[in-house]
Amino acid sequence: MRSYRAGENSQIIGLAEALGAPFEEKRLVYKPTGALGNLTRRVGLFGIDRRASSPLAPPWPKLIISAGLRNEPVCRWIAKQSEGRTRLVFLGRTWAPRSEFDLIVTTPQYRLPDEDGVLHNLGTLHRVTEPRLVEAAEVWKAQLNPEDAPTIAVLIGGRSGPVTFGTHAANRLASLAQARAEKIGAKLLVTSSSRTDPRAIDMLAAHLPKSAHVHRFGHGENPYFGVLALADEIIVTSDSIAMLSEACATGKPVWIFDLGAPPRDRSLATELYRALVRFGPKRLSRDLALVHESFIARDLAAWLEADAEPASGGQTQDVQRAVACIRELLAASWL
Repeated sequence: MRSYRAGENSQIIGLAEALGAPFEEKRLVYKPTGALGNLTRRVGLFGIDRRASSPLAPPWPKLIISAGLRNEPVCRWIAKQSEGRTRLVFLGRTWAPRSEFDLIVTTPQYRLPDEDGVLHNLGTLHRVTEPRLVEAAEVWKAQLNPEDAPTIAVLIGGRSGPVTFGTHAANRLASLAQARAEKIGAKLLVTSSSRTDPRAIDMLAAHLPKSAHVHRFGHGENPYFGVLALADEIIVTSDSIAMLSEACATGKPVWIFDLGAPPRDRSLATELYRALVRFGPKRLSRDLALVHESFIARDLAAWLEADAEPASGGQTQDVQRAVACIRELLAASWL
């Protein structure tokens, strides 16, 4: 069941594809008035516009993969209608009691306890596979790197919790990325995301050499998988755990650009979130630093700093681990 956030949808579809069984995508349209019921952990369809949403009717599925607070009441309602035969797999964390779900696939940022029914992965799930990268390289090579030069991918996010990619970060990143490119004689392939401030990507582009290829999200076809496929090294801004996970899934050396390093971009929202992470209840925030530390400790990524050595790299197995858990959960031959 699709979420209302693009990053979660990529994870949901990636896991469904990896299972190798036929699946159907369900899209929900939400009512503004449904928020209170979601927060109070009610079960039902009160939060969605049923006429505008995908049909929800028997036969009920054997498995639902989903994420997000707004989807919880709907998924739990379906499980109830199926008299418990529908298994619920949720990604990230849940607001309803974890016992209401059959499996929760989580990452360190959510700080969930070690207990039955919770799979602790290193990073988020994704759609990065060897066949997809090979195909993307064939599609994008002529446009992104016709001269077949060494390349460094630069994946740009935006604001997430306590950090944001603004003009200060853009200046720092331009300097560090260009220095790394010059050190290994590489060309820069830059792509932004839906969360990237246009002023920040403009600032970054203005300070990069003309040889750099800069794609602005929403301007033409997205070359994201082509950039991953063609890169020899990958730089990821520290706000995006999803892009970090996708980068490390390629098995290539990955650098993390620290948005929290000075001079950093500040706003009231980022400062409030920093305070929430430090002093507030854990269930109300995410601690991105815990994920960074986990990747670095396993030598899958390194901080992008002057004269730093790249990580050894290596492919993560998070998707495979989730697939194995679901197969065990279902214990059925239909997969």
